[in-house]
Amino acid sequence: MTRFGYFLACEEHGPDELVRQAVLAEQAGFDALWISDHFHPWLDRQGHSPLVWPVIGAIAQATSLPITTAVTCPLVRQHPAIVAQAAATCAVMTGERFTLGVGTGEALNEHILDARWPPLEERLEMLEEAVALIRRLFTGELVTHHGRHYRVDTARLYTLPGTPPPIYMSGFGEKAAEVAGRIADGFICTMPDPGLLGRFQDAGGKGKPLQGGTKVCWAADEAAARRTALRQWPTMFVPGEAAQLLPLPRHFGQLSQMVTEEMVGENLACGPDPDAHVRSLREFVDAGFDEVYVNQIGPEQEGFFAFYAEEVLPRVRGGGPGG
Repeated sequence: MTRFGYFLACEEHGPDELVRQAVLAEQAGFDALWISDHFHPWLDRQGHSPLVWPVIGAIAQATSLPITTAVTCPLVRQHPAIVAQAAATCAVMTGERFTLGVGTGEALNEHILDARWPPLEERLEMLEEAVALIRRLFTGELVTHHGRHYRVDTARLYTLPGTPPPIYMSGFGEKAAEVAGRIADGFICTMPDPGLLGRFQDAGGKGKPLQGGTKVCWAADEAAARRTALRQWPTMFVPGEAAQLLPLPRHFGQLSQMVTEEMVGENLACGPDPDAHVRSLREFVDAGFDEVYVNQIGPEQEGFFAFYAEEVLPRVRGGGPGG
């Protein structure tokens, strides 16, 4: 049975609002939560980017839902040892309902320490070393590590859950999916691409959980929803490697000027038609994902949660036409 979760967007909302949305998600019947981990928003007008770790702590006290970071980059801005400590603490605070989602990151967030931004092949190598180091620290043993990319001197985690949190890896290309299949406990992707799932499974991921995520924009008026989505998330439609390489929100603002309202309408579920929202989620179910997460773009959160509770979630769970 597919689980359906809500995707909390730290780029668009402040910490208190994110906690409020997590509560609304549980009340609406969602099964789990994703939460993004950014230093910058994609666009200046999105306006937020709180530190994810205290937000997770607050959510853990306000809801009983499982939480996955989608995703944390333990390469440059956050050292793997610090990520291990944060993840272990979150696992304790959530009653072992926490999953550490990791990925190779974006220059947008990672360049802030004035560090060199490595090419993808090197970042994948760094991520593999980081994940292995995090797992060693999860044992609670004293760890000294002198690797190619990271050094740790006699570090030990003292606050640990009974069971280490699982580590899922995000992948948007074949190489990343293959690395994820080899090193991760599960796979994260925002594209309903059966081919990527196949790469992950063939590389060692058979039987491991598959999490997919998408965005929608509910509003009473479809045209208004398209305008909101275009204003807040045009970066979704910027092609190629720009998302990994550009360093500042204003660069994404400049590049996203090529995105049109028509592009948004053709590629995103917008407005009040439940069929469009059901189709958007079913794409991920049909591709083979075990869990599907959805984010509501814009300020109309209460309307979205009521709409999904009444008209979308029952259908995608098999309770109505199109489910």
